[in-house]
Amino acid sequence: MAKKIIIQGGRPLSGEVHVNGMKNAALPILFATLLVKEACVLENIPPVNDISLSLEILRGMGATVEHLDRTTVRIDTSHLSPGSAPKELVGIIRGSSYLLGAELGRCGKAEIGWPGGCDFGVRPLNLHFKGFEALGATVQSSGNRIQAEASNGLRGSYVYFDLPSVGATANVMLAAVLAEGTTVIENAAREPHIVDLASFLNTCGANVTGAGTPVIKIHGVKELHGCRYMILPDMIEAGTYMVAAAATGGSVRVSSMVPKHVESISAKLTEMGAIVEEGDDYVTVTGTDLRRNINISTIPYPGFPTDMHPQFAPYLCVADGVSTISEGIWENRFRYVGELRKMGANIVAGGDMATFIGGQQLIGASVTATDLRAGAALIIAGLIASGKTEISEVNCIHRGYCDIVEKFQSLGADISEVELS
Repeated sequence: MAKKIIIQGGRPLSGEVHVNGMKNAALPILFATLLVKEACVLENIPPVNDISLSLEILRGMGATVEHLDRTTVRIDTSHLSPGSAPKELVGIIRGSSYLLGAELGRCGKAEIGWPGGCDFGVRPLNLHFKGFEALGATVQSSGNRIQAEASNGLRGSYVYFDLPSVGATANVMLAAVLAEGTTVIENAAREPHIVDLASFLNTCGANVTGAGTPVIKIHGVKELHGCRYMILPDMIEAGTYMVAAAATGGSVRVSSMVPKHVESISAKLTEMGAIVEEGDDYVTVTGTDLRRNINISTIPYPGFPTDMHPQFAPYLCVADGVSTISEGIWENRFRYVGELRKMGANIVAGGDMATFIGGQQLIGASVTATDLRAGAALIIAGLIASGKTEISEVNCIHRGYCDIVEKFQSLGADISEVELS
C-alpha cells in the first residue's frame, strides 16, 4: 500500500537521536559474504529497504539468512548457487552490482541482471569492468544482463581509476581478495565504507592494506573464514539530522556516530552560523538566528559528500543572501528543485549547479520524493515550512533511512506517515 508523509512545520527539533549502521557500508559487506564458505554474523545492520532486498537476493542464491535480532543477521553462503541472483530484485538496487566482484572472486565467473538504484543520471559500470578486465576477466553486457568470466583464473594486477569510484573500488577489492598475487588500486575511493569493507575482509582472513588512502593493496589469499563484524554508523543519516536541527533552529544531539566522518558537514553548518559541538561518538548541533549564505561543491571523500547536498538545499532557501551548490559527482541530481519551488523556494538550476536566492519563507505543499536523499530534503523542507506538507512516493526514503518518521517524532516534529486512500 502506497503511503505519504505529512508534516506540520515550524517546530524546532530538540533531543537526542541515535544513528543506525551505514547502508553504503552494509551493502558491499553483505555481498562480500559470498566470498566466505562459512557463516558470518553482521551486527548494526540498518533495517532499511535496500538491506532487506539484498538479503532476499542472497536467499535467492541459496544462502541461509537468519535474523538474530532487528540489526543482527547471520549469513551462511556455503551452498551458493552462482549466477542465480533474482533479476527482478537486482534491478531495484544499485548495491546489487557488488554481486559481480563477489561472484568473480569466489567462482571465477559472474552473471547478474543490470543493477537499479536512484535515478539521477547515467551511472555507468565502466570503471568496474575496467578493474575486472585488469584482473584477467572478460566482461560482456547485453540488454539487461552482465556476464564476467576469468577462464584462466583471476590474477593480481595494477588498476588505475580515472575517478575515485566507491563502487568500482569495492568491486575490485571483492574480486581481488582470493586472486593469485597482489592487486594495487591507484586513485582508490577513500570513503569510510571502503575502510569498513576492508576491515570486514581482513577480519575474515584477507590481506588488504591502504584502505582510506588513494592506494589500496590486496594480497591474494587462498580462502576466507567466517567472522562476527559490526558495521560502521551511517554518516549520511547523521548528517541529515544535523542539518535538520540547524535548519529548524533547534538543538539535537546526534549520537552513536563517528564525528570525523561528518567533518565537511560540520564545517558547512558552522559556516552558516550553527553551533556544532563534537564528542567521542556524538555531535550536538544548535541552530541560531544566523543563517549565512554559503557555497557547496560536492567532491569525493574527504570532501563534501554528494549524498548530503539535497539536505542542505531547503536550509539554503531560508538563509540570507545567495548560495550555490555545484554537483561534481552525479548529473541530474537537482530533480528535487521543482518540488522545493512548489513550496516557495527561489532556485535557479542548470547543468551541474543550482543558485539559491535565500530569505524565502517556505510554505507547505504537496510534493513528491524523486529519490532517496531528495526525499530527506523534502522532509527537512516540511519541518521548516509554515503549514502542512504532504510528501508522496516515500518508499524511496525508506530505502536508506530507518524509522525516520519515528525518529523525527521523538525530536518533537509534528510528522506522521499514513496510507494513501
